[in-house]
Amino acid sequence: MTQKTPNPKTGNRNLITDLDGILIGNAQDTTIATGVTVLLPNPRATASCDMRGGAPGTRETDALQPETLVDAVDAIFLSGGSSYGLEAGSAIASWLGAKGRGFALTDAENTPRSPVVPGAILYDLANGGDKKWGETPPYARLGKEACEKASRDFALGNIGAGYGATCGALKGGLGSASLLCADGLQVGALMAVNAFGSAVSPETGRLWAESVAEGDEMGGAGAGAASAMRGGGGDIFAGTKAAGAFPGANTTIGVVAVNAALSVAEAKRVAIMAQDGLARALRPVHTPLDGDMIFVIATGRWDMGDAMRSLSLARIGTLAADIVVRAVGRGVYEAESLGGVLCYRESLKDC
Repeated sequence: MTQKTPNPKTGNRNLITDLDGILIGNAQDTTIATGVTVLLPNPRATASCDMRGGAPGTRETDALQPETLVDAVDAIFLSGGSSYGLEAGSAIASWLGAKGRGFALTDAENTPRSPVVPGAILYDLANGGDKKWGETPPYARLGKEACEKASRDFALGNIGAGYGATCGALKGGLGSASLLCADGLQVGALMAVNAFGSAVSPETGRLWAESVAEGDEMGGAGAGAASAMRGGGGDIFAGTKAAGAFPGANTTIGVVAVNAALSVAEAKRVAIMAQDGLARALRPVHTPLDGDMIFVIATGRWDMGDAMRSLSLARIGTLAADIVVRAVGRGVYEAESLGGVLCYRESLKDC
């Protein structure tokens, strides 16, 4: 007899924070048109990552590989600002270190812990905001502010790392979604969508992600049928940033969280599988112009057992890809027009 997989349901918030032990903080500067998002696990949790884009910007991702010493992280951050945004990671590490959190190589007195804070950045420098910050970029300030605002409840769209993001020719944003399975498995995703590619099918005018939408999280059936992005025919660059693209100007970065007890190597495999979600939600994706990165964090609160572990891992990776699709779709759907860049919902009214 074939064993049936328990039917997953959306959590109460339909956010990554439906998983126990996960908090999200967001901070943005509306004048500069940029922001930072931080994920804080409590306690620190196993993590790994997978990078598929050709123009990445990251911090401490080498430490997340299975062959390295580190086996858990204290935070993961997503930031606007291109290379300037990496400064958010240092501020987050300082904030955590002051609270006694981090990796301890020794318990010797007066030896501070070392917070492990990997992260990734996206390019939002050309979105019209005031970027004349001189020698004081805002990202350390925004990183600390995001930590102080960490909560289980947060908005989507123009917030945090998604504030200044764009997706193809439309406004991008921060998206999140969750799945809670009957057997206790929980999966959530948080994505900052700033892709070169388009989230909208030129054939149907709908979000690619609508095929896996739960309820009305992307406006309900047919919400995008009259989209202004419709009519691209067979053009693979329809609705993208092709007209003004240059390396580093695009990226979709995010985190998948699972409550399973995974090793670093298993978290890495889930991250690889989760990247398939980007391929289903955006077209094209993983281009030389994107820095696509997905982190996976495993809180270890649900034991999937040792029997048929590889099949359980395949199931988790499959659900992770599904949740990435939904989080990307929600990030674009919830975004609002900004700086002359039209959002998806506004594009419907122009037809």
